[in-house]
Amino acid sequence: MITSDPGEIKLLRTSGKVLAEVLQLVAGKVKPGISAAELDKLARQEILKRGAVPSFKNYKSHPQGTAFPASLCVSINNEVVHGIPREDKIFKEGDIVGLDLGVNFENYFTDAAITVPVGRVEAKYLNLINTARNCLNNALKVVSLGNFIGDIGHAIESTAKQQGFSVVRELVGHGVGKSVHEDPEIPCFGKPKTGPQLVLGMVLAIEPMVNEGGWKVIFDKDGWTVKTADGGYSAHFEHTVIVTDKGCEIFTNI
Repeated sequence: MITSDPGEIKLLRTSGKVLAEVLQLVAGKVKPGISAAELDKLARQEILKRGAVPSFKNYKSHPQGTAFPASLCVSINNEVVHGIPREDKIFKEGDIVGLDLGVNFENYFTDAAITVPVGRVEAKYLNLINTARNCLNNALKVVSLGNFIGDIGHAIESTAKQQGFSVVRELVGHGVGKSVHEDPEIPCFGKPKTGPQLVLGMVLAIEPMVNEGGWKVIFDKDGWTVKTADGGYSAHFEHTVIVTDKGCEIFTNI
């Protein structure tokens, strides 16, 4: 969506605040022995407690598709995104876990993700997590009036490549605000000064997906979980932002 309406921006801020609070709370519970289902239950309870609704629950990517069965996406190790938080998905020491959450507050939608280590994690995977976080931070630095979607993708990919990692090419960030997914698409790669131009009030969900190995992914038979094709680990970070005359405002800052 694109908005300059103070009322809409206030609702987006509230939606993002709810999301950030709940995602931080959920991330703090990650430890060996905890199940993904426990985190999903907690996320749902905490969102509802704050007067909002989980936007991923029963979401369909297309009308004939399978509805997502949970409020929280939980993706472990080689799962890139959209992992289903099953009861038998138990965290163990050395895992890395991607947590992706969407909130609907009075029909205003925000989206954010974080990847966290479980206990003691190998240095190379901590570097992967830190790189994905830096990809997001560097992408946010180029979100400003007159820049382009390609500038965002270029910032993400160049940051990942500096550390020897690759970015997922089959999945994208996206516009957000009035629904879970909107135009424009925001790839994790791109050329500067290409693609749609950023305009005042544009609301975007920017989400680097960074792989340890190659960029190719496969789609699980459950209809949702996306995994790396080569079995390497993957890390994912995301914020919802609005383009301002000073750069961008982050709605989902933890």
